[in-house]
Amino acid sequence: MQQDVLTFPAASASATRRTRISQGARDSLSAGLGIFPLGIALGLMVMQAGLPWWLAPALSLAAFAGSLELLLVGMVATSTPLAAVALTVLVVNFRHVFYAFSFPLHLVKHPVAKAYAVYAMIDEAYAVSASLPERERSGPRLLAMQIACEAYWVGGGLVGVALGAVLPGPVKGLEFALCALFTVLTLDAFRSRKELPSVLLAGVSVTVALALTPGTAMFTALLLFVALLLARHAVTARRAGREASHA
Repeated sequence: MQQDVLTFPAASASATRRTRISQGARDSLSAGLGIFPLGIALGLMVMQAGLPWWLAPALSLAAFAGSLELLLVGMVATSTPLAAVALTVLVVNFRHVFYAFSFPLHLVKHPVAKAYAVYAMIDEAYAVSASLPERERSGPRLLAMQIACEAYWVGGGLVGVALGAVLPGPVKGLEFALCALFTVLTLDAFRSRKELPSVLLAGVSVTVALALTPGTAMFTALLLFVALLLARHAVTARRAGREASHA
């Protein structure tokens, strides 16, 4: 009887873990619809640039960041100086610094799993995680979603390599999948959170950045957006404090 009592919680915990992993895999489907064709575009670009086929999966594993990988293919093909490559990597991926402030890494307990969660903290994973209610998040669900996203990307790259090897001519326009994917994720996040002020602040940040620093618009827009969000948070907290004191 005591053995059955001890076994039941373990079985229940295992079933809960499997359920969360399954939920994470389902969470990734919306992002996967954009990640997979984007991976195909990467594979095609590698082959059309005359680079070895293995560069596609190598980039996908060494630098798991879609927009950066697409840029790196062109840089490798044109033998861009290492200093320019380093600066590009810094500017393009600097946005990930801000992701760490609100990405739920605290849910992942194992050090190795946490390291992977940091490595796989791409735009799509952040957007999918942000759209989930806080009570529904968990470490297994988060990791399953991130692993599935990387599988879509690596698999898409291999498919793109295979297509590039048999197609007679170049294929153009697939890189637009990146812009389309970000647009869909933004609309989905707005629909789930109803954060119109944040959307407006993001629009203002991008507009100002494009007008003042078109060469480094993303970097400027991120810094300005964070500053505006902090200002909004301060105003909101002050207003809530005044309402609480008058109540």
